Amino acid sequence: MKDFDLIMKKFFLQNVQNSACADVVSGTGCRYQLYQVLRIFVFPVLFCFMFICLMAEEPTEIQKGLASENFRLGVQAYYRGAFNDSIMAFEKALSNLPEESLILDWLGKAYYRSGFEDTALQQWQTALKKGYGGLLLENRIDIVRGRRENISIMNEQKRYVEGGNFPAKTGETVNYQYPTSVFSLKDGSSIVVSYGTNEIISYNVNGKVNFRSQGPLSGFLRPFDVYVLDNGDILVSEYGGDRVSVLDSGGIYKTSFGEKGMGDGQFMGPQYITVDSKNYVYVTDFGNNRVNVFNPEYQFVFSFGEKNSNFAGFTAVGGICCLDDLIYVGDGGSGALYCFDVNGNYIETAAPKKTFKKPEGIREWKGKLLVSDYNKMVLFDPVSMELTQVGTVGNASTSLMSSSPDVNGNILTAEFRENDIKIFSGMTDIAGGLFVQIERVNSEKFPLVQMEVRVEDRFRNPIVGLEASNFYVTEEKRPVSEQTLAGAAYQSSVVDITVILDRSLESEEYEESMKEAVKEIAKAMGGRGRLNVVSAGEIPSLEFSGSPDLALNFTSKNILSQRTQRWNLDLALRLGANNLVNGEKKRGVIFLSCGGLTPLSFQRYGLADIAAYLNNNGIIFDAVYLTRKGSVPELEYLCRQTGGKEHYIYEKQGLSPIVQELQDAPNGSYVITYYSALPPGFGESYLPVELEVYLLNRSGRDETGYFAPLQ
Repeated sequence: MKDFDLIMKKFFLQNVQNSACADVVSGTGCRYQLYQVLRIFVFPVLFCFMFICLMAEEPTEIQKGLASENFRLGVQAYYRGAFNDSIMAFEKALSNLPEESLILDWLGKAYYRSGFEDTALQQWQTALKKGYGGLLLENRIDIVRGRRENISIMNEQKRYVEGGNFPAKTGETVNYQYPTSVFSLKDGSSIVVSYGTNEIISYNVNGKVNFRSQGPLSGFLRPFDVYVLDNGDILVSEYGGDRVSVLDSGGIYKTSFGEKGMGDGQFMGPQYITVDSKNYVYVTDFGNNRVNVFNPEYQFVFSFGEKNSNFAGFTAVGGICCLDDLIYVGDGGSGALYCFDVNGNYIETAAPKKTFKKPEGIREWKGKLLVSDYNKMVLFDPVSMELTQVGTVGNASTSLMSSSPDVNGNILTAEFRENDIKIFSGMTDIAGGLFVQIERVNSEKFPLVQMEVRVEDRFRNPIVGLEASNFYVTEEKRPVSEQTLAGAAYQSSVVDITVILDRSLESEEYEESMKEAVKEIAKAMGGRGRLNVVSAGEIPSLEFSGSPDLALNFTSKNILSQRTQRWNLDLALRLGANNLVNGEKKRGVIFLSCGGLTPLSFQRYGLADIAAYLNNNGIIFDAVYLTRKGSVPELEYLCRQTGGKEHYIYEKQGLSPIVQELQDAPNGSYVITYYSALPPGFGESYLPVELEVYLLNRSGRDETGYFAPLQ
């Protein structure tokens, strides 16, 4: 600035042709005062303006070329799942074109998939301030920031409001009449009991009919409740037929059990059904005011609920539900909820008299009981005895018979008097819509393009059951041709698993247990998917990767990583997850823990960043403890955040249920193919693509781009 001052003085002396110029140099006169004003207020502004002009010089063609090439490499690395490589490439591109918002957007995506959500938000926020992205980017920032602030708490407390329905009539066609029950399935579909038309109807996630069934050759006689077994068989109680019919998953009749009467195994108006963990069937018998129990072969075993020395008896037996192998039965006469063991022994009154007005259908939901109580949906926690009203279906005279939470976060209700099947959604779900992410674009066979998409709600819950009609793909706002839905992960039961071995010094004592655990997990996978074994030493090591069948003879003798007190769990989790990103869409990490962590466990990567990395790549974390030391808070956190659980290695069921849960886990990943009409640009042109997803009253959108193969 001092040099600049001297230059300006020289300018005055050379260019102001007046004897008063001497005043400037001598420091006297009005000319000097003018100079001081210019020096203090004008010259700095002029200097800054000149500096900005110099800095804002247009990038050279070389800089543009380098940025373009690094951007292309970054996009391709991102689609390969090499997120670290893509971050490096995007950073290089930005060094040449620092003002390019498209690169900032992609850099944010790469950081997001790497688990660094705070850094991703910074990139997106910068791009948004530059006027890029609009409402789409703003919504993405809002959802990701909300998740960072533990918005999942709101998920437990949200209110449900009516968001749609399955109409009882379409024109002159009767779809159903006087519904009494609805049951939601893992694939997003549901089964409705039509009491008035003596049939059951299967609906898909969009409310379209999959099939209708009238049961046996003689037809259903006043069907009342429906329950779907794990093997797909459908149980239907027939209030007028005094029996329970069994259908296959397509609605084809197989057999029936029970008959009219007051004796063993007989009914006088069977109503609600539930099943325990061993597939014993419990059916409420309204006329005989009891519960009849049948074994998995549908043979009568015993009944319970009659008055005895421990239990006063039902006044009007209502809904029934099995939760943690305890049988909860509602009483419509007293408004109470009673608890029995699986042998029919009375345990306690879970909810006292007059808690409910008239408890009808009861379904399990998130470890609690969702009770249909006349015109209200009430969530009841048997442990804390907390009651939460999650929604109402209408006026006080409404006869709500059944409420069923579905896999996509909705609640379906069967309202008998109103003759309606309603769909209730969380208020935040309706307002926030769907969170759609285009995770990968494969253009190797251009113009045929394959796109992998993940669809969730704003609470990370996957949206399953979507069909081709739910997706709309455009390029530069123009519809693509031959769009097809090529795959849906929720229909698959194949899972990739990484098992992480604790390599602390204490682990030597449990070497045999770890070896057997790996074998049990490998066996439960049934030869499908890929199994990885990673040892969590000071430097984690991939000990095995391949078919689960090849791990049936796994031994810990050849493990490369040495036991140490300086073992690192965070590095092992990153390595284990890296090996899952490009595999099956159903993915899980199982950590075999000796029950303790070290200060190094999350030193390189924070606990929240590890959870985000797993979540943002669809990986579920389960912890298996080899000791009875108790839960580890950090591991419990990872389980809770990713949808996994904590287990003890010597649980009665073994470790196979962990694999089964991973195989059955809902997944919102889809594969869409289409033919592009865009010119490939010799593989150097960025080709934009947009996707919109619609589901009943909700929608979501994402935009991305890709490069055709180089020519």
